[in-house]
Amino acid sequence: MKRNAFKMKLKPGCEAEYRKRHDEIWPELSAVLTAAGVSDYSIFLDEETLTLFAVQKLAGKNTADSLPFHPVVREWWDHMADLMDTHPDNSPVCVPLREVFHQD
Repeated sequence: MKRNAFKMKLKPGCEAEYRKRHDEIWPELSAVLTAAGVSDYSIFLDEETLTLFAVQKLAGKNTADSLPFHPVVREWWDHMADLMDTHPDNSPVCVPLREVFHQD
């Protein structure tokens, strides 16, 4: 199991709506993530900087690299694009984070 972490940026004033949409996450999106080997997925918000920190576990034989091509993922990106910094295709701007410490 590999841990994967990255950060994204929320637009000002979008905190409540971002939480609301994730509280109502689409079951089909959750199923796609699970099928790709993504588990134990959390997103944290630094309210001072509006930086989102995501942490997830990836199964050894995961297919997470194919997620950007899945129609449900692309639809979710379109649904979330008004709330966060995105690329022209509405994919979120994600910056990978390097793990420097871990303790079980």
